[in-house]
Amino acid sequence: MALRDERCPACTASTPKLTPDELAKARGELSADWNVTAESTRLRRTLRRPDFAAAFALATRVALIAEGQGHHPDLTIGWGRLEIEITTHAVGGLTRSDVVLAAHIDAALE
Repeated sequence: MALRDERCPACTASTPKLTPDELAKARGELSADWNVTAESTRLRRTLRRPDFAAAFALATRVALIAEGQGHHPDLTIGWGRLEIEITTHAVGGLTRSDVVLAAHIDAALE
């Protein structure tokens, strides 16, 4: 099943982190615009828009997707840009939920 067809699984402190192989495979289903931090604990993507209002509208759209999935990224809005950062705070790293949420965001942007 494609990541975008999954629902974010609920996470706890015992949720397993993605292995490097699992992360590499999952990234194959995500936009190339997602970056993994050097310590492999977060996914980041910056989206450009023509002005603040458009960036804010996109943030609202991402927030509604996240709420529907029960998994919430950090969003930073600036003039003409939205930065999305996804991690599973409960485990201090990346889990299946993170890549599933990223795939849902990608699908909404297509």
